[in-house]
Parts: sequence; C-alpha cells; structure tokens
Amino acid sequence: MDLGLKGRYAIVCASSAGLGKACAVELARAGCTVVINGRDAGKLETTAADIRAETGATIIPVAGDVGLMETQDALIRAIPQVDILVNNNGGPPFRDFREVDRKAMLEGVTSNMVTPIELVQRVIDGMIERRFGRIVNITSGSVKMPLSGLDLSSGARLGLTGFLAGVARSVAHANVTINFLLPGSFDTDRQTSSLTRKAAQQGVDITTVRAQSEATIPAKRFGEPSEFGAACAFLCSAQAGFITGQSLLIDGGAFPGVL
Repeated sequence: MDLGLKGRYAIVCASSAGLGKACAVELARAGCTVVINGRDAGKLETTAADIRAETGATIIPVAGDVGLMETQDALIRAIPQVDILVNNNGGPPFRDFREVDRKAMLEGVTSNMVTPIELVQRVIDGMIERRFGRIVNITSGSVKMPLSGLDLSSGARLGLTGFLAGVARSVAHANVTINFLLPGSFDTDRQTSSLTRKAAQQGVDITTVRAQSEATIPAKRFGEPSEFGAACAFLCSAQAGFITGQSLLIDGGAFPGVL
C-alpha cells in the first residue's frame, strides 16, 4: 500500500532503538527523509546506518536530549520542513508513588508532557500553512489501564493526551492530525531488561518469566516492534487524514475494556 509519503520530512524522537526506531524504519520505507534522535551519538549513528541500508532512505541523526531547546532546534533545522512529528521519550522509572517527590514529578511531567507539547507548538503552524501535517505521540497502555508504580508516567501521558485533544480538533480543517499510540508489551530491549530484572528477583530463568508474561496477553505473545511501526506509518499517511484526536491501544488484547 502506497502511504502517499514519498518526499515528506519526518522527525522521530528517541528513535535509536525500540519502538521509536521501528517508527523511523517504516516512515523511511514509505519514502520519507527521517531525522532520528537519541542521547548516545555512537548508537544513533549505527542506527542511522542500519536504516539507510534497509530502506535506502535519507536518515539524519541528531544526538541529544529532546527536552533541551538546543536539541529541538537541531532537529528542526536538520530538514527544510517538518511534515511528520513522532513524539517519544523514556518514561519515569517504576517506583511507589510515596517515593515520587516534587523534583521527580516535575521531571516526569517535563519529559512526557511539556517536551512533546513544545515540539508540537514549534512545528504545527508550518503544517497548517502547507495543509499537511501528521503528529503521533507515543504514550503508553497505562493511559488506558494505569499500573501501580507507573503513576507518574500514566499521569504525565494522560496530561499530554488531554492537552492535545482540543488542539487536534482545532487544526483538523487544515489536514493536520494529532493522534496517540499506546503500546502494551513489545519485544524490545527495554522489555528484555525488565524480564531479566524480574527473573533475578524471583530466582528463575528469564524464559520462565517471559512465558508467564506472555500468558497474560490474549494474543499469547509480545508485540513485534515492526507491527507498532506500521501502525505509526499508517497514522502518518495521506489516507489517515480523517483520523484525529484518537488513542490507539496496541496491546494484543490485554486491556479488558471496550472503549
């Protein structure tokens, strides 16, 4: 399926690995020039080379913390215009809510709410003028199904969703859409790290912990990053112009509700 994205310019934040990288790969495959981002410059260069080799697309690495204004400046300057913005950032660590002090709260809200809003503010007027824009915010399945210990992550991402809900309706007339992708459990390095930690805590093999985790998912497996990337690319496509303000949960059926 031709997504109508050939010649478009995209920024994908936090895309040196995992779900961000998967989104960058699929946008590159669809014909976009893609700016990728991460804090580790060496790892980012390796990722850029991998995506170029796989897709033949132009991939521009911009290293740095996306929460810093100078990194945001560099991302935007790297391409002539921003047609697609994929907001992504690591979430606050797992901890009991009693341990989340004011400093941690402010850092979590800044990373997972304020920073993506800042980027939207910086690119959206150009999208409106050109009558094309696609903004996808990667949040979390915990937005729909909050998890104890991830309270700060859930709260900040819910704040982002609520803030941009009205913005999405205000720019839809200009063929600019804003949507949210909510990942469940995906087979990423971060997932492996989490399973390794649980296995050590329980004194069992990682394969046992993995099987236990997969058994709780109706699909009986973790998601493939490529599946997530494909969903992101479709939401960025020319054909997705009538989809906006939506939160798409991709979790293999783990969330038990109907809405």
